[in-house]
Amino acid sequence: MDTGLKGKVVIITGAANGIGRATALGFAKEGADLGLLDIDEKGLAEVAAVAGRHGVTVHSASADLSEAAGVSGGMDELLKGFGNRVDVLVNNVGSGAIRSFDDVDDAAWDATLSLNFMSYVRATRKALPILRANGGVIVNNASDLARQPEPVPVDYSVSKAAILALTKALARAEAPKIRVNAVAPGPIWSPFWEKPGGFAETMGKYHKMEPQAAVEHELKLRQLPLQRLGTPDEVANVILFLASDLASFVTSSVWGVDGGSIRSII
Repeated sequence: MDTGLKGKVVIITGAANGIGRATALGFAKEGADLGLLDIDEKGLAEVAAVAGRHGVTVHSASADLSEAAGVSGGMDELLKGFGNRVDVLVNNVGSGAIRSFDDVDDAAWDATLSLNFMSYVRATRKALPILRANGGVIVNNASDLARQPEPVPVDYSVSKAAILALTKALARAEAPKIRVNAVAPGPIWSPFWEKPGGFAETMGKYHKMEPQAAVEHELKLRQLPLQRLGTPDEVANVILFLASDLASFVTSSVWGVDGGSIRSII
């Protein structure tokens, strides 16, 4: 099936690894040109090199997306590289750690919301004038924890719930020219989990287990029907679908890529 993505300009935040990297390479295979934004300059260079093998144009910008100036400057650099054009914005950047409510002080709340939520707001502000003029798509990366919060991590869950509210509001406000949807991944094995200080390590500290044992324990607690962690490619496949012409009648939706973790019928 023809996705209609060939020749589109796609900007992806948090593109250097994990779901962002898989999404970038998926779009490149479909012939889309890429604007990649991340703080990890080395990771960006590696993704750009691999994506470029598909014959597409790739621009990348290294920036701290937890700060307003970083998002603004990075988006400006990418938009300038494409002659002030964007067809698809994928808001993907995020971070989190397993910690209880009592362990999240004001500074930690601010840090989580600034990166996980306000980066989406700020990147969208930059893209919207162009998308309003020409039409396009926004896909936001949320989480199953936005719809079904667990005791931890509370700040991460709240930031992802805010993304769903933003998605729904923008979908109604910007229709019919702009479609806005969200993916809600469940546990996905990526650098987000395995990096020092990531979900696996902090989950181990929380459950007082080795990281791998803690992850297995968490999966049992969540009772995932598919009984495994997902992969970045499995999330990227859904992001590509939502951005494509195949999803032309899909907006204001939340697509779970969660191994069946969400039990609600709505």
